[in-house]
Order: sequence, then C-alpha cells, then structure tokens
Amino acid sequence: MFSSKESFKAAFLEKLEMMYGKSFKDSTVRDQYNTLGHMVREYISSRWIATNERNRTENTKQTYYLSIEFLLGRLLGSNLLNLDLLQVCKDGLEELGINLDELEESEADAGLGNGGLGRLAACFLDSLASLNLPGHGCGIRYKHGLFDQKIVDGYQVELPEQWLRHDNVWELRRHDQAVEVGFWGQVEAVNVNGRLEFRHVNAETIMAVPYDMPVVGYQTDTVNTLRLWNAEPVPFPPNNKNVLVYKRETEAVSEFLYPDDTHDEGKILRLKQQYFLVSASLRNIIRLHKERNGNLHNLHEKIAIHINDTHPVLAIPELMRILLDEEKMDWEEAWHITVHTISYTNHTTLSEALEKWPIHIFQPLLPRIFMIVDEINERFCKNLWDTYPYDWKRIEEMAIIAHGLVKMAHLAIVGSHSVNGVAHIHTEILKQREMHLFHEFYPEKFNNKTNGIAHRRWLFKANPQLTNLICRTIGTDWMKQPNELRALLTVKDDPAFQEEFYRVKQGNKERLASRIYQQTGISVDTHSLFDVQVKRLHAYKRQLLNVLHIMYLYNRLKEDTGFVMQPRTFIFGAKASPGYYYAKKIIKLINELAAKVNHDPQTKDVLRVIFLENYRVSLAEEIFPAADVSEQISTASKEASGTGNMKFMMNGAITVGTMDGANVEIRQEVGDENIFIFGLTADEVLNYYKNGGYRSTDYYHHDWRIRKVVNQLVSGFFADVGAEFEAIYDSLLIQNDEYFVLRDFAPYADIQEQVGKAYSDKRRWLSMSISNVASSGFFTSDRTIAQYAQDIWRIEPAGVLR
Repeated sequence: MFSSKESFKAAFLEKLEMMYGKSFKDSTVRDQYNTLGHMVREYISSRWIATNERNRTENTKQTYYLSIEFLLGRLLGSNLLNLDLLQVCKDGLEELGINLDELEESEADAGLGNGGLGRLAACFLDSLASLNLPGHGCGIRYKHGLFDQKIVDGYQVELPEQWLRHDNVWELRRHDQAVEVGFWGQVEAVNVNGRLEFRHVNAETIMAVPYDMPVVGYQTDTVNTLRLWNAEPVPFPPNNKNVLVYKRETEAVSEFLYPDDTHDEGKILRLKQQYFLVSASLRNIIRLHKERNGNLHNLHEKIAIHINDTHPVLAIPELMRILLDEEKMDWEEAWHITVHTISYTNHTTLSEALEKWPIHIFQPLLPRIFMIVDEINERFCKNLWDTYPYDWKRIEEMAIIAHGLVKMAHLAIVGSHSVNGVAHIHTEILKQREMHLFHEFYPEKFNNKTNGIAHRRWLFKANPQLTNLICRTIGTDWMKQPNELRALLTVKDDPAFQEEFYRVKQGNKERLASRIYQQTGISVDTHSLFDVQVKRLHAYKRQLLNVLHIMYLYNRLKEDTGFVMQPRTFIFGAKASPGYYYAKKIIKLINELAAKVNHDPQTKDVLRVIFLENYRVSLAEEIFPAADVSEQISTASKEASGTGNMKFMMNGAITVGTMDGANVEIRQEVGDENIFIFGLTADEVLNYYKNGGYRSTDYYHHDWRIRKVVNQLVSGFFADVGAEFEAIYDSLLIQNDEYFVLRDFAPYADIQEQVGKAYSDKRRWLSMSISNVASSGFFTSDRTIAQYAQDIWRIEPAGVLR
C-alpha cells in the first residue's frame, strides 16, 4: 500500500471515498487528514498487535510509566517519520495537489499536558519504543486538557481546549477493559478464619474506560501503548445519588488538567484524578500480569512501575491495598513487592510543588487508602525511632503524616526502591539539602538521571533542513547514535558549511516571522537576533528579569543618542496557571511593553517584543529552529533540569543562563566559549535563603538602571493601566525579591551586552551555534531512557531493530 507514491495515491483515494462517500474533488482538508490518519493507524496495527503478542509470549519484564501529563503534540508527522513513510506520503499527496504541512495544521495538539513534565513523558515514550524497550504510558484522557490561551487587551484569557472536537484518529476505545474506581464510603473490618480483612463498602464508583494510542518506534518493529483513562458514569448511580449530579461529578474527573485547587472542592477533584489514574492503571497492569503468570508473587520481577513526580504516588498504597485485600498477602511480602516494583522521579526543589494533602480531605475520600498510608507511616516512624532513638525532631520532619497533612514526596521515597533527580545539580540539592534526611537514611535509593529530549521530534521533524544538511556533511549514523553529532566540530569554522548553516537558520527565522505576522500583525526583521524565552510562566523562571532588561534597553535607545545595539526581536511564549495571579500580571506586563516598543518609531527598527499566545508543542516546533538565543535564566537551584534548553541547543541556539538545572551540563558539553553564563550560583542562592543578608532595596538604590525600570512599573510609564503592576513592584521591593531578580540584573545586562557583540561577529556566532548542535547529542532521551532501563527498571530490548 505504501511501497510507492503511486500505490499510496490509489490507496488514499480509495480510502477517502470509502470513509466519506464522496469524490476526492469534493473532500475537505479535514476529510483528507482523517483519511491519511486512519490509513497510518491501520498500517501501524499489525506491528502493534505483534508487539503486544511478543510481550505476552516472551513474558519479558515491562515498564509502565505513570504520569498525570503526556504532552504529545501532533502525531501525524512524527508517526510518518518513524515509520519511514514521510517522503512517499508527501510526494504522493503533492501529486494530488495536497500539502502535507496543511494537513498537519488541521491536527489539534493533544491537550494532555502543561509543560516540561508532560513533554518529557512524551519524549520518554518515543525513546522506549525507538530502543525496542517494552515500556508503556498510563495517563488521563482529559477532554479539555489545560486551556486554550487567548490574549485580550494584553491579559491572558482561558478558554476550554477543544482537541477532541473532531475526535482523535489515533485512539482506540477499549470498553471491554473498563474498570470501576471507588471513592468515599467506609471501611469494614472482618475476621475471616483468624485473619483480619478490610472491605471498602458504600463506595461511590465511577467507570474508568481505557483509550489506547500507539507509540511508534523510529525504524523499529516496536509499537508500545499509551493508555489514557476516561471517567464515565456507571449505569446506575451508587447510593441513590442524583443522576445529574453524579454524572457531572464523574465526568469532571477527566475533564480538565490541574483543576484550581485554591478551595477544598478543587483539592478533592485533583486527588480524585490522581487516585483514578493509579487505581485504573494498576488494575490493568495486574490483570495482564496474572494472565501471564497466574499470581502476583513475582510481580516485581516482571513489572516496573515508574511514578513521574508526586501526582501518581498513590500507586504505592493502592498496590498495597490490592496485595493485602484482594490477594490476601501478609504485610511484609506485600511491602517487599511494592517497594521493589515502584520507582520515583522528583522534578522540583520548590516546596509548594511537593504535594501535601489535608487529612480532612484525604481520609473521607479514600478511606482504605488512608488506613494503609497511616500504617506505612507508623512502621516507617518506628524504623526511624530504632535508628535515631529520641530524635523527635528528625522523625517529625521525615514522617509521611504530620501536622494534619499527608506528604506525598515522603510517601514516594519510603515506598519506592529508586529516587532520582533529573540533572546533576538537582540531584545533589535533593541529597544535600531538600531531602538530606532521607538521603542519610536511604543513601542507596538516590541517583541521577539527567533529562533528555527526543531528537527525532525536535531535530528531524522540527528542523528537516538542518537534518538534511547534517546528513550531507557527516553521514547518517548520528540519527541513531546522536553522540556522533560531534563530527560537526570538524566543520564548525569551515566558511562553506557555515554559509549553508546560516541559510538554514535564516529560512527557519523567515518561517517564524511569517507565523508572528499571521498571529500578531507585527513584522520582524529576520536579520535581527531572535532572543527567545518560551516556557511555563512562573516567578522562579524569571521572565520578569528579561522584561526589565528590555525596558532598560528601550530607555537607553530613547535617551542616549550615542547608544547603538544589535537589532533584537524578543520572543515570549507562556501560559500562566489560571489561579496564578502574579504570573498573569507578568503576561500583561510583557504585552504592555510590546505595545509600547513595537509602535515607537524611534525604536521599532532595532527592538521588537513579541508574545505568541497559546504556546504548545506545534508552535514550539516552529520556534526552536528559528531561535538565536535561548533564555534559561531561572533562579539558580530552582529549575530541576529543563528540557527547552536542550531543544534550543540542538537547533543551534546559544544559551544565556544561570548555573541551574541542566544548564550546568550543557556548559560542560559545549564549553565556556559557547555559552553565556551569569548570576548567582545555586550555593549562593541557598546560602541567602538560609542565612539572610539579601536586601533588594540595596540594589534598587545603588543602580540607576534598576531604579528607573522598577519605578516605571508604577509611574505611569505604561499609560492607561493604573495600578496594574503594583503587585510586581511590591514583590521586588516590599517582599524583598524572593527570586533575586534585582540581584542578578547587572550581571544579566552585562552578559547580554556580550551576546550582542558576539552576534555582530557572524563567523564567531556561527561557530558557536554549530558547536552547540555538535554537543547536543548527550541530551537525547535515548541516553536517559537507556540509563533508566539498565539502572532502575532492569528491562531489556526486545524485537528486531531495522
């Protein structure tokens, strides 16, 4: 069917007519996309079936990756790429007068994630399949995902994300494998033949219906599975509950990602989502295991369950519940199996991101699970007492339940056999500071696995022109062995290669400029330096530092006739959580600054500010290849790793960053001469927090640049906004600048001056840019997943690589 463009065209036309009962000339772009999508999924099916059959018959150890987010992006192009069908389909469609890029544009980004956590999970699934490893994802099929972001008068407005409005051609509903998940109710204790057993009664049950999506490996025969659970009502509402209320509450479980938890109702919904995910997933995992092995005594030898951050931590007590209550195991065996089955990745050093659930919410909603967590806590605290007798303070700090809260990160550490950070510096901070008490008690559990990205998505697919140039220059071995990109170092100073590299970058910048004009109506100079900061909007990521520096540049251009700067286009993309008032103020500030700068005839030729609304994977695929500068300016010690920094690097952007997260390892790989590092170190930041001594007003009073831009937040510099930015002003001065924006302002301004000078030297800049691409192979998720597979999950490749 796909052996040639002629056979593809014939199959495509036949399929379209069969699906829609209309001729090709009467078909719409949506018809054409759906036709191609169904053809590709059917082509995948035989490999998908074969992979599942291989897993069943060979009974090899499987990994299940549980994540509250999977930020997949569009799948048509990546599936065609991984199946080696991209060119034949593109050529065949072209002869029919169809542009494949336009078909891809009609595909919605799967609304299953927010930022780096979800995109990492998606990259990991890609690498598992591409390395022929038996690893699958488990998540929630959110109807509306996070939200669609619109910018109205400079403000973020959230609209329901509608990624499922045209259905999803990649998913298969598996209603025959639906399971029930129970909430509320009571626990009864019953003596059965001298054994005390517990039963969850009067529970309010909902149906978890699985939808499976194939995860296609690159040039392999492996097709793994991403299973997404949809919450649906059971046929008859439990406990005589009102039908409409029950239906609404049930469907809410899989309606939105991260419901607002500023009130108890939202907290209950979030906790419901988390238990819904792990309970449904574990039931499926155990069903498959029992079909192959008969019982669960060897579960830990055949199954690895990985929890991506604290959201799926309830997998620990839920697995214990199943082993204790359903399989009738004693505590010691159940605990041994649970700990040796489950592993945990920590993604943060921010205390607010380490989930803690109030007992008054947790216990009524999940009564049996709370009993088990309470027992885990009692046994853990006894072990602590045996090791540290009378050290009440230590036991209090390490307890899983304390001060009316269930501490999910503590539960994750105690109930798993591996705890990993996601960059070297992040892991060291966990071991030495944030979780040092646990590291002292469980030193063998802690390890590092620096994050990575799927180079197939972020280079092959996102930047085909650069991919082709690299292949023409150093061959194709690097496509499966990304470290071979280092061969580019031999041509980083070659004028002919530099010129070809420059043309590729310019082509990418022109495409992004077209997108910017289409979305904003603003024309940008494609020869200007594209300085980009795209990521989730959070105070610690310091988009504010970037904005204050742009304000400083604008002031100089307006006031200093002798000031000359390299023309720059500053590009932002970010969503703020709906309830994050401060972050939304920063979005408004960026847009007010853009309106002022872009319409000033005195500055618009050398300074542009662009905010691209609704940042998402498909938009990122256009931004990363076009960027010259990658802004990675988080407060040192706060960013666990970052993966945007890796995507920028792989596409030739040069990092301006702090010594935070994976920036540290990027610097090691690329060398000091090919990166711009500034600001406080992690140790300096942590010492400030510990010992005090930082006063933001000192920097405000002693640096005229800082004083001017901070005053402009409230002085009427931004017309017609009144007191709009008082909260930002107060955060910097009255609240003492928690993330050291003013402390790092001067070194940031200095390093940005160095950036401008370097960019003005075209040959030097191109050499730096090529060096970044050449050094990016270490940051592939294939390397990361190979380390997880060997060190944590102990799984082996299966099948045949092609």
